[in-house]
Amino acid sequence: MDGGNAPAEPPFALRRAEGQPCPFVFASPHSGRDYPAELMDAALLDGAAIRRSEDAFVDELIGSAPSSGISLLTARYARAFIDVNREAYELDQAMFEDELPPFARARTARVAAGLGTIARVVGEGQEIYHRKLTFAEARTRIEAVHQPYHAALASLLQETRAAHGRAALIDWHSMPSAASGEPAYGRKGCDMVLGDRFGSACAPGLTRLVERELEAMGYRVARNAPYAGGYTTEFYGRPDDGVHALQIEINRAVYLDEAALKPTAGFARLKRDLDRLCAALARDWRKAF
Repeated sequence: MDGGNAPAEPPFALRRAEGQPCPFVFASPHSGRDYPAELMDAALLDGAAIRRSEDAFVDELIGSAPSSGISLLTARYARAFIDVNREAYELDQAMFEDELPPFARARTARVAAGLGTIARVVGEGQEIYHRKLTFAEARTRIEAVHQPYHAALASLLQETRAAHGRAALIDWHSMPSAASGEPAYGRKGCDMVLGDRFGSACAPGLTRLVERELEAMGYRVARNAPYAGGYTTEFYGRPDDGVHALQIEINRAVYLDEAALKPTAGFARLKRDLDRLCAALARDWRKAF
């Protein structure tokens, strides 16, 4: 993006299901690796530091999903530029030099944490910007990236539900290893967290199916703590309307050198296992709903 113009290409990549489609849709909203100049020019942080909030390589881990009949939507732009797993206008007034419009949602828990639609900090609490932004800058990002991403996702889910009578979104993320075993949650650590908004965002059979498959592969799986599902899971998860949503958080230590942000030997094993999960979902989805 440049000068307020719309991007020359879509702000997402969409790969449709191949072969025999099933009711699943996968999305990766935080694995985008495009850091536009307008972000970096305004940033206090260098490229390595600002990537700390990125769900590094998650899009590659689930990249084989279409071959199992699962459509895949991945964000192109970095989460630090704009977070599509937020409401469109979750904005922090303190970040802006001008007054936000009345419809902006400035008092959410995510905004308070510095992680609104336009984030104030990266994962370790480091401030991103050396200057105040303007609302016009935020609106440009929202209209050029956030809105098209969600238009594509909503259309894909509607299309999938029309074809199968139901649709199931799995929203894929990664979490810092430090978050996976916080004593407050009474665990020594887990490899995956399944967030279904405490049962409100999807049929219980879907959570059980994913949990069973992952545990059979040897992964330690938790539910809803420390992550119960973000905006996307909450917004799209409407089981009574035939649309289910489940968030999956992967412990980065399973596949990533968190300091260097490079895949480890565990990446190949995890990718093979997620390919197996895709095949199981495509085969057994009727058991989930």
